Amino acid sequence: MRYSLLFFAVLVALLGSTVAFGQGKGVDTQGQRITDNSSNKAPANNGAKTNVGTTGSGINFGKDKSRARGMLANPYRLTARRDVIIKGVAEVMRDRKLILDEASSRPDDGILVAQPYTFIKGAVVAQSELNRYANIVTDDRRNWTRGRYTITVEVQSIDGVSANVSVNAKIEGRTEGPTGAEWITLPSSGAAEQDFLTALIENITGTSPSTSRIKSRELDLKTSIVLVDSATKIVSVDATPNSVVINANPKSTRN
Repeated sequence: MRYSLLFFAVLVALLGSTVAFGQGKGVDTQGQRITDNSSNKAPANNGAKTNVGTTGSGINFGKDKSRARGMLANPYRLTARRDVIIKGVAEVMRDRKLILDEASSRPDDGILVAQPYTFIKGAVVAQSELNRYANIVTDDRRNWTRGRYTITVEVQSIDGVSANVSVNAKIEGRTEGPTGAEWITLPSSGAAEQDFLTALIENITGTSPSTSRIKSRELDLKTSIVLVDSATKIVSVDATPNSVVINANPKSTRN
């Protein structure tokens, strides 16, 4: 009986040590795995594309998605008769709620002047809108309450089928002071002129200025085809704004 109890006690001790050893080993292995994973500080791998986001992290906040549009030439050359352009100017003015000043305009000379148009009212928002259309000194502490501009368009015919269009804007800001309201002329930033020119070009050509320029440039390059003809082969070079293709046919011979 004494030996049976001793054997049973040894068996229980062995089973308990085995379970403890297994649990301990599992804890150590799991802890080691956690430690190894947490110490891995290598950056993420984006493959061959490493030019996005911050230092190749794969985050892209829209860089190069919205490219700044270049300034249009002013005067701008339009391929259209002067009377068609003058009609288009009147339509653009009407669409932009500008009233033609008949007393100051001279349509026969290609000069159209609009009445002053108030584009912003209110002391809270007048400053920001004036900064868009005019160059205001940063230390100017005037209390701006309104902003307006006067558009003057001059159309000069070149050769009967094209004309130069000049757009000038007189920018004025209204201030409220002890002596009363006063309109002050400000130097234009060119925004009002560019907006009107863009609308006029779309009215005349039916496309935006950037689209029409790209199409005309592609047309010019596509028509610039160079042919090298010899007794053994013919080589043609086709150029577009995005590619240059060279085709050679060694089997072709001169007839």
